[in-house]
Amino acid sequence: MSGHYFSESPDSDLRPREIRAMLGGAERTVRTAGGVFSPEHLDRGTEVLLRALAAAPPAGRVLDIGCGWGPIALDAALASAAAGVDAEVWGIDVNERARTLAAENARALDLGTVRIASPDEVPGDLRFDEIRSNPPIRVGKAALHEILGTWLPRLAPGGTAYLVVAKHLGADSLQRWIGETFPELAVDRMARDKGFHVLRAQRD
Repeated sequence: MSGHYFSESPDSDLRPREIRAMLGGAERTVRTAGGVFSPEHLDRGTEVLLRALAAAPPAGRVLDIGCGWGPIALDAALASAAAGVDAEVWGIDVNERARTLAAENARALDLGTVRIASPDEVPGDLRFDEIRSNPPIRVGKAALHEILGTWLPRLAPGGTAYLVVAKHLGADSLQRWIGETFPELAVDRMARDKGFHVLRAQRD
């Protein structure tokens, strides 16, 4: 599966390119490439998530699980900077090509508060005030549950996770699983649009 976007080292053609994407309330130029998630455009699920969160710039420490070339992490950092609030944004991905692109895009946008890392590079004692993610559903249910089982417990007290999931790819079942697996999290559906659901999981 080395050609998939969730591979550590994708072997697909690099084919670097620049695209325009709405991030932080404005159109930005970013770099993408083959072998990462949605290299041609901002995907619909991410668009839905960013619209749902547009009026809520994050503060504190934010985590993007499966950051790809960086749209969610970049948007969070841009929104918090525009609002004059401090946010330390972490974008994590197993895909080294995605991490390189996300870091390059953060530098190009002068976002010094963005940290891009592999999952095992995140210090074990870090807790996050928000998780904002379009999680890698296509890795399969067991792998997805393992990923979320690692990071949802890293929410700080009072923290909230926002996850966008396509309805036909199991948004309803994932909402049930989170509620059953993490009784400390109150889970609801924050928004729905174009066949995508934004799930919100809030920690007491």
